[in-house]
Amino acid sequence: MSKRWVVGSSLAGTMVLATFALALTGCSNIGYYLQSAGGHLRVMNAARPVREVIADDTSPERLRKQLELSQRIREFASHDLQLPDNPSYRRYADLHRSAVIWNVVAAPPDSLKLKTWCFPITGCITYRGYFDEKEARAEAARLAAEGMESAAYPVPAYSTLGWMNWAGGDPLLNTFIYYPEGELARLVFHELAHQVVYAKDDSMFNESFATAVERLGVRRWLDTQASEKARADYVVYNGRRLQFRALTQATRRDLQSLYETHPDPVAREKRKQEILANFRAGYRQLRDGWNLDPNRLRLTDQWVAEANNASFGAQATYDELVPGFEALFASVGGDWTRFYDEARRLAKLPKAERHLFLKDKENAHA
Repeated sequence: MSKRWVVGSSLAGTMVLATFALALTGCSNIGYYLQSAGGHLRVMNAARPVREVIADDTSPERLRKQLELSQRIREFASHDLQLPDNPSYRRYADLHRSAVIWNVVAAPPDSLKLKTWCFPITGCITYRGYFDEKEARAEAARLAAEGMESAAYPVPAYSTLGWMNWAGGDPLLNTFIYYPEGELARLVFHELAHQVVYAKDDSMFNESFATAVERLGVRRWLDTQASEKARADYVVYNGRRLQFRALTQATRRDLQSLYETHPDPVAREKRKQEILANFRAGYRQLRDGWNLDPNRLRLTDQWVAEANNASFGAQATYDELVPGFEALFASVGGDWTRFYDEARRLAKLPKAERHLFLKDKENAHA
């Protein structure tokens, strides 16, 4: 089970224009921008055209097959889902590590509302990305020392929002290229969706939109392109994901209700620990039923063991508004162009107004 099954993928547009941003911000952020710029340049420099890697006799056969699959997925994304047709995901880079970046998130002890960091161009976002795991964990520790609940988690892919297509676009990476067919399609659709629409200062809108596109898109891919085996594998894999998602969403609702209704800090903390203990017990029950190699669950086990307000807040970013987007897609008759136009229209509205619109869509569709 991949780490993306737990944490999703990331929009890390702050990485792409780091050198430009240096000219726009104060000295305190220079070190962060430099690691962002340097890390992204190393990723770009490691990338080779997919056709070149496939033609290379030294490339493992398994890699060549996955790259060939990725290009079929890439063509499907543009031709069938109307996602951008550009250089992104037509090159491949082996980073020789298990994640491309590590995201840091933080929230108060009595809230699921994530701390935000603000940057030029991308606006305020609810995470801070690092190309070095030690730096990410050091930042998480610093935030914890300030009294926040924090988490640092690995991310297999990020989007540059299309800003780097002139330089070859976002590459395929070893961090996700070996995903099962359905999961690989989901990730490519998700990251390309970030190039369609972007609302400044609204991570939840951006990530929920991309998650909706990946879910809707993978259904169509599986129905029209995938083999019986790929469809069967996806049913099993996605079944586990849905079980885990239901558990985490229920826990999120319990925590949110607790923070809104229990003013006494002592009683609130006691109930909070009971909710988290129930969450971990529920996960153990699910885990036992999955009957998987423990090595496949190592990162999920770690996430569950360390789960806190920041962890649950980060998950909400990726799925809170998805039902509204799915209802919007249905309301335009499954027309991708109209769906994207509606998403762009929403992105121009005030944040509260666009969120309310999507919640109303969800409720009307229920």
